[in-house]
Amino acid sequence: MKFKEMISQRAFWKSVLLLGISFLIVYDVVSMLFEYGGFHFKTFFAERTEDGKLFRFIAGQLLAAFAYGFIISFGQFRAKQKKDAGN
Repeated sequence: MKFKEMISQRAFWKSVLLLGISFLIVYDVVSMLFEYGGFHFKTFFAERTEDGKLFRFIAGQLLAAFAYGFIISFGQFRAKQKKDAGN
């Protein structure tokens, strides 16, 4: 399966989305735990979105989720492709 074929599959993009969202949740919770020592959602998000930083926060989160989801999904689909070709 070539790159274009892989990214044209609906399952690939579904995987990108699910992995990206999962990454964001885990990353933000772990960051919160390390920075605040507990589940302080209001403080965590207030500090990241105050003083006009809302757009930067959202853009950064979306970009990070997409990058992580795309890289991991690409690796998984590529590995599956190699495994199927070897059998």
